[in-house]
Amino acid sequence: MNSERKTVFIVEDDENISYLLGFMLEREGFRVTLAADGKKAMEFVDKEFPPSIILLDIMLPHHNGYEILTRIRQKLSWKKVPVIMLTTKAMEKDIVRALKLGANDYILKPFQPEELMARLTRFTSEI
Repeated sequence: MNSERKTVFIVEDDENISYLLGFMLEREGFRVTLAADGKKAMEFVDKEFPPSIILLDIMLPHHNGYEILTRIRQKLSWKKVPVIMLTTKAMEKDIVRALKLGANDYILKPFQPEELMARLTRFTSEI
């Protein structure tokens, strides 16, 4: 692991969930960036350096998580960034769609904090 802090980009429109995720991840040593809607998320993807990992909701204002995931996978510098979908959409078709678009994992809300951290650590342990 390098000496730089791991970074996480959280795309979540629920303020309470964003706050909880930010608190949890900062406590674990992550540098957190938040986007509260799809428009802000797309702007971040288009203008910023890729983070270590992304937590991405599906149901968002302006652009949904599928659109954001598609943009992420189209950008060469972001292509290999692990994306964990974090959503209430529990239908098999939603899970399959996200995985086919390039999501690395899929977690349903309400989530268990320790499970989320374990899954996140799987993708960031080598960073």
